[in-house]
Amino acid sequence: MKLVAWKFMASSFLAALLCLPTLRADDSYQRRTAAPGTLNYVEGQASIADQSLDNKSVGSVTLQNGEVMETGNGKAEILLTPGVYLRLGADSSVKMVSNSLTNTQLALNKGKAMLEVDQLYSQNNIHVTQPGADARVLKTGLYDFDANNGEVRVFDGKAIVNANDRNVTVKKGHELAVNSEKLKAVGFNKKEVTDNDLYRWSSLRSQYLSEANVDTARIYYANGWYGPGWWGPGWYWNPWFAGFTFVPGGGFFYNPFGWGFYSPLFVTRAPVVIVRGPHHFDGTRPVAIGQGFKNHAVTSFRGSGIRGGMSASRPAAPHASGFSGTHSVPVHR
Repeated sequence: MKLVAWKFMASSFLAALLCLPTLRADDSYQRRTAAPGTLNYVEGQASIADQSLDNKSVGSVTLQNGEVMETGNGKAEILLTPGVYLRLGADSSVKMVSNSLTNTQLALNKGKAMLEVDQLYSQNNIHVTQPGADARVLKTGLYDFDANNGEVRVFDGKAIVNANDRNVTVKKGHELAVNSEKLKAVGFNKKEVTDNDLYRWSSLRSQYLSEANVDTARIYYANGWYGPGWWGPGWYWNPWFAGFTFVPGGGFFYNPFGWGFYSPLFVTRAPVVIVRGPHHFDGTRPVAIGQGFKNHAVTSFRGSGIRGGMSASRPAAPHASGFSGTHSVPVHR
């Protein structure tokens, strides 16, 4: 009985999600551009010079060259190149040095910031400096910067950090104390450093952006291909989520937090995650499609049907360019 009920719930939800009325892209999803430095979310106290930032500032305020964004008891998320987010922690300050798409540079003056890099082109040149060090991002991944304690940490990805006229390569699972005499990257225990407010907040923001991606990508799928208003991979404004999300040009990928981001064509073929607990689906809002964490209980889908029951299997590899065969979908309890 439980398996039958689960099959009915999952298949009904998938059908409902994909059959929602399709809005025209030019009705509510009007094209809005986002340049490096565009404010995408703010919570609590944040400002640029004498201008206080609030929800009305999202999507309309951009940190220009030479300007400084500061937070008090608050946090902020700004967009950089398409697919790259900088999240500023509380009591922090960041300056936009260069907002060029091919030369994007920021200076973290104090506090903490996290950089989520979901898409990186060979033409991109992204630098984050802090007192005593300059870090250049080389790969997609998740990066943590602490100006107060002089630390650069790489959860996933790869960066070259220049400190004291020396270049140090910092790979996945390693951190560098920029004020150390040895200047050597060392490993760290992820469980010990992820239990902090900025990491948890960044992870939650990542989930919301994934949900917004699913909703947005669906809008631009029409007649078996990309519909009106589509202009390729990049930032797309979603009025229901009151912010920009990233939509890839083809296929899908899992970001460093494990959430799926889908192209318009691919979103119609993707599996569905039914999230329980704090984000329980109650029939009024869609949930993210395809979270990439491993070692979760999953249900396997083939096409629009369900195959088998609950099992423990590894989901699709991150940053895959396609999806075929049996799709493993984590189900959160």
